[in-house]
Amino acid sequence: MTDMLISGGLVIDRTGAPPFVGDVRVKGDRIVRVSSRETQETDEDSQTCTNTIDARGLMVTPGFIDIHSHSDHTLVVDPRAFSSVKQGVTLEVVGNCGFGCFPIENPKLARSRIYAYHDVTPLTWRSAEDYFNRLDEGHPAINVASLVANGQLRLAAVGPGEQPATRAHMRQMRELLDDSLTAGAWGISTCLESGEESSMTEDDVAELLRSVAEQRGIHAAHTRDGASRAAEAIEEAIRTADKSGARLQVSHLIPDGGFADMKRCIQVVESASSSGSDVAFDMHTRLFGIGYLYVAVPPSWLQGPPNEVRARLEDPEMRRELRDFESYLSKLGDWSRIAILDNDVWPQYSRRSIAEVAEDRGAEPLDAICDLLAATADDVGRLWTIEMTFTEDEQQEAFLHPLCVPMSDAAALALDGPLAGSSFHGAYSWASWFYRYMVRDHKLMSPETAIHKLTGQPASILGLRERGVLGEGAFADVAIFDSESFADRETMFNPNQPAVGMRHVLVNGVVAMRDGKVTEQRGGKVLRKGRRELQSGTMRRLASN
Repeated sequence: MTDMLISGGLVIDRTGAPPFVGDVRVKGDRIVRVSSRETQETDEDSQTCTNTIDARGLMVTPGFIDIHSHSDHTLVVDPRAFSSVKQGVTLEVVGNCGFGCFPIENPKLARSRIYAYHDVTPLTWRSAEDYFNRLDEGHPAINVASLVANGQLRLAAVGPGEQPATRAHMRQMRELLDDSLTAGAWGISTCLESGEESSMTEDDVAELLRSVAEQRGIHAAHTRDGASRAAEAIEEAIRTADKSGARLQVSHLIPDGGFADMKRCIQVVESASSSGSDVAFDMHTRLFGIGYLYVAVPPSWLQGPPNEVRARLEDPEMRRELRDFESYLSKLGDWSRIAILDNDVWPQYSRRSIAEVAEDRGAEPLDAICDLLAATADDVGRLWTIEMTFTEDEQQEAFLHPLCVPMSDAAALALDGPLAGSSFHGAYSWASWFYRYMVRDHKLMSPETAIHKLTGQPASILGLRERGVLGEGAFADVAIFDSESFADRETMFNPNQPAVGMRHVLVNGVVAMRDGKVTEQRGGKVLRKGRRELQSGTMRRLASN
């Protein structure tokens, strides 16, 4: 007898088969049968199963997989993952862009390399193993897989600043990386565009990737330059992958240089893939990027006690030297394209561009930035920016490419609890936006293709055989939604708007959402690479389709 029957929905199982009206039977954390209403015979389960979800008129698909998330810390603070469950997300890959929660040598320094850090939950762990145990103890509502954050490797072994790593530093970084991979991390992420990591050479990265390659892990690369030399930066990432044998996932591929530049970047990836490189890419669902304002200044300026940080930011001589510092923000070349997000430090400048702030203060843009940061010397992560960088044409071109998968580039949040005051663009909207925009509003892809990009394709990139698919023996991660109303409600300056249209969500057979309401049941777990989930012959066949 099955534990649950999902009855009469339109099933898209990601195997390539056309959608069909059918039933999905679940026992424990696994799917035990998927059957078409046209071919199935009446069986005892359909007569006796008392735990039934009526899916008539709804679409039944694998749970969505977010291959590029920054929920590392928010899932510790609040494991409910409300914003993710509301749109059918059942698995998130954290530790991206060189930011993450391990390994940690100095907790105070480590905070600067954790997106969406919340001081309500201090960093009491140090290693990957400790972090994974901490996540599991909190019983997350969704599954979590983690990469090793290269930024934390650098801080733990080299310390703050842009100084190059010595051979001794590299040995220590590789030891920390090996420990993290042994604990179950799925690979490494880098952000060579950031100050601390920018001094790493191509050979430095390739050396670390050899450990990743030995474990068949992936390298998620936030490349060295997303503006003036975007294609060359992707070529560098491909070379390091080829040197080491690691698989490559290019993070948020669309560059800042316009449509022609994006086409060239995609061609670089296509050429590498055609030549045998194991490479894919992803893209978030926004026309803008978000980040910290502090990236406009050298990382070394932000080290030490607040009074020293403030003194550097206010020093006229250092401000003159800042003119020669090339940051991610300055590379955009237009301060009117960068705005300050809502904040409680400088509320009068919320939603205004750096160019407007500078004019209001009667100062040069870099001086205005230093003024703003000086007021947050005790916590420079309090000021965020939004950068208008992409067009719809670029976005569509990327998502339609067979090597591209969508992702959030955000952190799981909730409207109440310890994260109630937090926001992160994409957290409540990425999967719902993708389906609404690509399938229903613009009819750019079929429902089957969109679901594959949200489920089976990211599962294949990770090497997961029993997730991202509905089939006998698969883990029961299931999204059930109204395909005509599933949609996002987030806006640029009002991002905390939950998605609508998702009706039921199962995570490892546990009902995380029923009838549109997130339940108190949490069935997620940390997925540790190398500690293999059982694989049936059925699932191996499905994964090869």
